[in-house]
Amino acid sequence: MTHPIIHDLENRYTSKKYDPSKKVSQEDLAVLLEALRLSASSINSQPWKFIVIESDEAKQRMHDSFANMHQFNQPHIKACSHVILFANKLSYTRDDYDVVLSKAVADKRITEEQKEAAFASFKFVELNCDENGEHKAWTKPQAYLALGNALHTLARLNIDSTTMEGIDPELLSEIFADELKGYECHVALAIGYHHPSEDYNASLPKSRKAFEDVITIL
Repeated sequence: MTHPIIHDLENRYTSKKYDPSKKVSQEDLAVLLEALRLSASSINSQPWKFIVIESDEAKQRMHDSFANMHQFNQPHIKACSHVILFANKLSYTRDDYDVVLSKAVADKRITEEQKEAAFASFKFVELNCDENGEHKAWTKPQAYLALGNALHTLARLNIDSTTMEGIDPELLSEIFADELKGYECHVALAIGYHHPSEDYNASLPKSRKAFEDVITIL
């Protein structure tokens, strides 16, 4: 199949080694961050924040977060161009959704008169409240929707990436306590440009299950 979307996805892969001399331009980074902002979420809840790790100081903090586990991902932190933490809200309140609906009014998506009726969608939040009054089991998948959007955006921009679930959420919450207050992070994304000779995964052929094994048309 020949199509720009398919071309993006056929050429996207997980980078295993980065070239530290190459950095993502601010222009491309701006496109990625705007794409993240525009990501889809259940009831347009947007229960996330994206923490961009760019400076040497922030990279050192991220590097230190691998002290206890998943050291196989640690080399990416200083070699890649940027790391993005995908953080989801622990508790999603009616006030949080009010912010979303108030912005919808400001954007003329709904009227002020329609705002109260729109709160009916908040029932999806209430249905996903755990015994501790938290909604993280519901907000966490929303962050992964944004991650999928990021991966395709990066492929279109010809920027390499490495999805890292191999992180330490507990230590991250300590090291980035100010930035993650009220949030948790279970996945991070390294972005940059692969090392031309040391990234073994760059030259391997794409491998996915056959179409008929994963697609059912009724």
